Amino acid sequence: MRRYLVRRVLTSVPVFIGITIIMFFLINSAPGDPLVALLSPEAIRDEQMLQQIRHQLGLDKPMPVRYAIWFGQMMRGNLGSSFVSGRPVAEEIRLRLPSTLELMAVALGLAILIGLPLGIVTALRQYSLLDYLLTVGGFFWVSVPIFFLGLALLYIFALKLGLFPISGMQTAGEPFSVADNLWHLVLPAIAVATTNIAGFMRYSRSSMLDVIRQDYVTTARAKGLAERVVMVRHAFRNALLPIVTLIGLTLPNIFGGAVITETIFQWPGIGMLYVQAVRGRDYNLTMGISFFSALLILSSNLLADLAYAWVDPRIRYD
Repeated sequence: MRRYLVRRVLTSVPVFIGITIIMFFLINSAPGDPLVALLSPEAIRDEQMLQQIRHQLGLDKPMPVRYAIWFGQMMRGNLGSSFVSGRPVAEEIRLRLPSTLELMAVALGLAILIGLPLGIVTALRQYSLLDYLLTVGGFFWVSVPIFFLGLALLYIFALKLGLFPISGMQTAGEPFSVADNLWHLVLPAIAVATTNIAGFMRYSRSSMLDVIRQDYVTTARAKGLAERVVMVRHAFRNALLPIVTLIGLTLPNIFGGAVITETIFQWPGIGMLYVQAVRGRDYNLTMGISFFSALLILSSNLLADLAYAWVDPRIRYD
């Protein structure tokens, strides 16, 4: 296991470097000047001041040189400072990370707790009316864009019915409380989790159908074991293997969905910070968040592979 982990980390290094190169050149090649978003109209007309600030920020250097400087600082744990706030990028991400992790954890938990049981039920009742209804519903929810779903939830349950707050993660002017925080979390978490619920349902249904047709399941039934024991001990655990892969690959999708959802519901997380950084042409902050998302993708893929050994003892990485 240790040798496999070392090999995977080593093979991830060139992939990660390639990702940073592509992200850096794409972000810094975007149209617009970050100084336009930083300075007042009067200061923009002063060409000498523009050149001085551009030199202080390092924006007057060639792009390959800027990437080399950024990469060297990043390897030392320094992601630079935000052009807008002036605070270190790592500090900006640290302050917003707990909110995003809270949203991602609740959304992923909802997707697993709802999607897996629905998938198992539809597999055990294949071609029934319930199977057809949940299958059609799953295809429908997968097809709904997350921004449309978020706006629909906001309009119906917040504006029209008034059941949930419109934005934020706590009521303004009141001290923080867990109940109030969860009340604000309901709609954003549902918006992020809904499309993933459909995905978990479809994958768990397909995996379960494949497993219950195997010979060892038939043998377990022939031994006289109760159907519940056969499904839980023999079928369900073996059906988990592709689901573990899906969980690992779902984390980046949930993070990407959080970017849109946090903006719609004004949830103060990394996603909302990323949109603000792009609008403000804050190159350092945009690169820092992109760097974090690249690490998340590579780490989730690695964790999914390592989880194989825990789910299926037959798999060894030696």
